[in-house]
Amino acid sequence: MKVSKQQAAEHRAAMVDAAARLFRERGFDGVAVAEITRAAGLTHGGFYGHFASKEALAEEACVHSFAEALERMGVAGDLDRYLDTYLSPRHRDARGDGCPMAALAAEIPHREEGLQGKFAAGVAAYVAGLADELRRAGFTAAEARERALLTLAALVGGMALARATAAAAPDLSAEFLATLRRELAREPPETAPRT
Repeated sequence: MKVSKQQAAEHRAAMVDAAARLFRERGFDGVAVAEITRAAGLTHGGFYGHFASKEALAEEACVHSFAEALERMGVAGDLDRYLDTYLSPRHRDARGDGCPMAALAAEIPHREEGLQGKFAAGVAAYVAGLADELRRAGFTAAEARERALLTLAALVGGMALARATAAAAPDLSAEFLATLRRELAREPPETAPRT
């Protein structure tokens, strides 16, 4: 049975959405194409009508995951609220909906160049978004860029460690989240008057 262009676009979007969630939850190699199509409510047979390979789907899913993450940053409205959301037990425990960087960064060096490029572009956009928030909070452009890089590294590394220790050492996991939240909330440095 032939599907309309609109239905085909909906099917493609459903596969990208399902793949983005499943890849963040279980990694690229932990998910089969059949599981992605099933999670999207589709049959496996139509997959290759939409994507040349699982890696091609992974590229689109990566872009989709970063778009969602950047949207969450914007919806938060300010950096403090965003830090509260990012460094929460809910984010730590909801891996399929969480940050693509914390979930997938360790896998990216082992993937094809196309996916590495999409991931790098997402990270660059994320740094730019954080820098924008930090400029609004009073940092100069140069300070904001540097602080954004530091903040992102702390968020991603901290979330990865909080997730890795949550089951075996829940107190240590909570300590990672609380310490990062406290340290990343520091005010911009006093700047000397410009003449």
